[in-house]
Order: sequence, then C-alpha cells, then structure tokens
Amino acid sequence: MTPAELSAALRAVLVAAQADGTLPIPADALPASVPVERPRSREHGDWATNVAMQLAKKAGLAPRDLATALAERMAAVEGVRDVQVAGPGFLNITLDAAAAGELARTVVDQGVAYGRGTALAGQRINLEFVSANPTGPLHIGGVRWAAVGDSLARMLAASGAEVTREYYFNDHGSQIDRFARSLVARARGLEAPEDGYGGQYIADIADAVLAQIAEAGEPDPLTLPDAEAEEAFRARGVELMFGEIKAALHAFRVDFQVYFHEDSLHESGAVERAVARLRELGHVFEADGATWLRTTDFGDDKDRVIIRSDGMPAYIAGDLAYYLDKRERGFDRAIIMLGADHHGYIGRMMAMCAAFWDTPWVNLEILIGQLVNLVKDGEPVRMSKRAGTVVTIDDLVDAVGIDAARYALARSSADSTIDLDLDLLSRATNENPVFYVQYAHARTANVARNANDLGVRREDGFDPALLSHVTESTLLARLGEFGRVVAQAAELREPHRVARYLEELAGSYHKWYDQCRVSPFGDEEVSDLHRSRLWLNDATRQVLANGLDLLGVSAPERM
Repeated sequence: MTPAELSAALRAVLVAAQADGTLPIPADALPASVPVERPRSREHGDWATNVAMQLAKKAGLAPRDLATALAERMAAVEGVRDVQVAGPGFLNITLDAAAAGELARTVVDQGVAYGRGTALAGQRINLEFVSANPTGPLHIGGVRWAAVGDSLARMLAASGAEVTREYYFNDHGSQIDRFARSLVARARGLEAPEDGYGGQYIADIADAVLAQIAEAGEPDPLTLPDAEAEEAFRARGVELMFGEIKAALHAFRVDFQVYFHEDSLHESGAVERAVARLRELGHVFEADGATWLRTTDFGDDKDRVIIRSDGMPAYIAGDLAYYLDKRERGFDRAIIMLGADHHGYIGRMMAMCAAFWDTPWVNLEILIGQLVNLVKDGEPVRMSKRAGTVVTIDDLVDAVGIDAARYALARSSADSTIDLDLDLLSRATNENPVFYVQYAHARTANVARNANDLGVRREDGFDPALLSHVTESTLLARLGEFGRVVAQAAELREPHRVARYLEELAGSYHKWYDQCRVSPFGDEEVSDLHRSRLWLNDATRQVLANGLDLLGVSAPERM
C-alpha cells in the first residue's frame, strides 16, 4: 500500500463517517486529501495522520473521541493491521507485511514515474535563474543558482507544472560599456580602466574579437577612435562571452528554453507599454521633471522613479516591462532567483507586482540565495587563474567534478551560506554525501547483477509478506515517502529536501544490505524470500536513480 493509497483510504473513511453522522460536518468541509507522514519512531507504526485533530473543532467533538471512531473504521481497511490513537488525537497506522511490501512492486512497475505527482498540474511557471551579466565567466554564486534552479525546475515539472527555464541576458546598461572598454584596453596592451574588468579571460575575448574581425576582412578596430573601437568590440565581445557561459552551463547539465535579452525591452517599446499600462491603472505620477511609480501604495518604503528627468528609463523600468511581458506570455507564476546582494530588491518588486493588480508571492516569487565559500586544505579558495578575482564554474568542476558540484550546491537550503570542502567532495568515502548516495545506487546494481548470476529473478515470484525484517519495514517506509518529499520540495521551492532524503534512504538501504541477503548462500536454494528481496533492492535502486535525476546527478552502475 502506497502513502497515496492509504491517504485515499483515510478519506473514504471520512466520507463514510460524514454520511452517517459520526463526523457531523458539511460534505464540502471534508479535506480533498488526507496527509500521512512517517512517525519519528517506528514503534508508533508505519504512518501517522493528525486529521482527527484538524476536523474535531469543526465537528464539535473532542479530538481523541473522533480519532477513536475513525480508528475503528480504519482498522477494517484491507491491508491495515493496527490503528492506535496517540496523544491528543493522532492516528498511528501499522500496515500488514503484505500491504507494506507491495510498495516494492509498485515502485518497480512505475519506474521513472514513481514519485511524480499532479499537485501543480495546470500551472505555467516561468523560472528565471542564473542570469549573470555577460561580462565575465560564471562565478561560484551563479553556479549555486545553476544547480539549485535546474533542480527546482525538475521538481516543479515532476509535480505536474509546465516549467520554462529562462535566462535574463543583461545586455543593456553601463556594465556592457565597461566591458567593451576593457576589451579595447587589453587589445591595445593597456591596463583595464579603473572601473573595468580584469583577468585572463578579457585578453582571451579581446584576441578572439580581433581574430573574427580579421577573418571577416574588416578594418583593424585598434586604428579607430575610442568610441568606434569600443563599438566594434562590444557586440562581438558580449556574444563570445555569453557563448562561453552557455557552453559552461550546458556542460554543467543546465540548459534554458528562453534567453531573454534585456536590450529588447528598450528596443521593442515594451518599457513604454508597461509605463502606459501602469498609468492607465492610476499608479504613475509626474514630479520634479521625472515619471514615478507610486509603489508606497503597495508597501514599498518609497516611490520609485521609472523615467528620469533626462528622459532615460531607470533600471526598474526594465523590470516593469519584463514582468508584464512574462504575464502576457501566459505564465501564471514568475519565479526569480536572485543573489545574496538583492534583499533590498524584494519590496519594490512585490509593489510592482501589486501595481499590475497581481498578487505578490503568488504571481511573483523571489528567492534569495546566500554565499558559497570554497575551502581546500583548510584554507579559503579565493581566486581563479582565468577570471583573476572570483572562482568560476570551471574551477569548481575541475576540482570535484559535475556530480559532486551539483549535489553539494543543491543539498543545503539556498537561504543559508555554505562552505564547500573541496577535499571532502573529492574523497570516495561515506563522509562525502554524493559518494554515499551514488555508492548506494551502485551497490543496488551490483546486488542485482550477482542475484541474476545465481538464478534469482523477479519474474519467478514475489511474496510481499516475506519482507518482514525490521530493516525491510524501515526501508519500505522510507521508499514510501519519496513522492511526498518531491511534492514538498517543489511546493516550498527547496530542492535540498530531496538530497537529504536520498542520504536517509541510502542509510536505510546500507543497513538492510548488512542484515538481509538477496542471493542464496552456499548450497541454499533460491526461494521467494530471495526474489522478494530482489524486488525491494530494485525498488530502492529506482528511487535513488529518480532522486538523483531530480538533482541533475548521475546514478552510476559501478564505482
């Protein structure tokens, strides 16, 4: 019996109790689904629910009295061995071994679909993440959002949402001017401007631009005045830099469906349309020769200039146009993932959302990530050989590999600062979390190979009632939690929940492996116990693979 099937059985009990008056509440007050969770202590059963406590007040009953009435009905459900009322009204449910063991067959039969759900079905979500300026290689903060954002996109999709990964290409503004000036200076053998960019990558891009221009037979830009030289380097330099960023992300298993150019908002008239729309809604006013958005009406700490007195759009004008563009493209939710230095940005963005008569934190969500510190040999890693001032995506991948990098960046809550120990992540030991989980998957594959060599085949038999060892009960219960964990990770925008779950599952599997044999020993005949345990082994293998895939991490067959 899966948690979903148990939840459905509980709801059927509630419907019956409501119909005969045992649960005196209107039918429309019944919950659409009944949540079940694994108790902290296995002595309290396989699953628990607090539904009696949730409904008791509405029914005018004492929680324990309602729980007792529901327990009597649940005890009669096929596959339920025992139901106990605990504390103020919890229902602790124990399944019989056969019902619990059937989960192994369910997992194997569903394969890659196991753990996927429909909680977010019908939602169109635009997920914007990374979006680093195309003025240098992707640094470690952007790499964290690459790992977390891509994992979140996978989990949202696994919960039924239609997800579009979007990269906001910041190709408009003063940083691009500084980038172009830096390229020209480096091409001329000069130091970078005081407000420019340094590092070997600037020299590499400058050389590549010159090579492109020479190949095209165009005049040497270094003979031109500064303004014309900068223009010659600008477009090609940005394109080359962004090409490097895209290639690095692709190698990191992160791709986007949409690359949205900031410059297009200003060239297409989108900014003017957004301002006009807000003016129609009555939220725009003129003062001191500038055009303002009255964001204080929506909780911001001050009103915001959107068109400066010189007629140039302020930075927020692009945000207005970009948000409106997303909504006009049909997205129900726009989720934006920003760096640690953007906390002060939230108030104005939510006020902007409300000004369009949308609902903050529903139509627009903002996630803020914290810093990543790298440590090697007990010392902080601070500089990249190529970028000069920051650690880049290539530096991290070169140090520990893609799997370890993605897993380590996604396994901690994004709103917490993390220290990545490069030495630890390079070790093939159980202290390395990604190794621990991947090794569990490799072990399940090895067990299956050995079992096959000794004639243990799933198709020859399955008796779920035989999966009664305490470690098997624990492992089955852990497997049953996977769908709930995925749904919760998607709902709360917390991919790290899946990583931590996989570590717990790996631990439960390793304990089971130490105490329960799948293959016969010596002259022992192959029995249904061996075959049934192979089902459980393969179910664990499937869930580990499904979970690792949600994190964009490989599931090796051998290690």
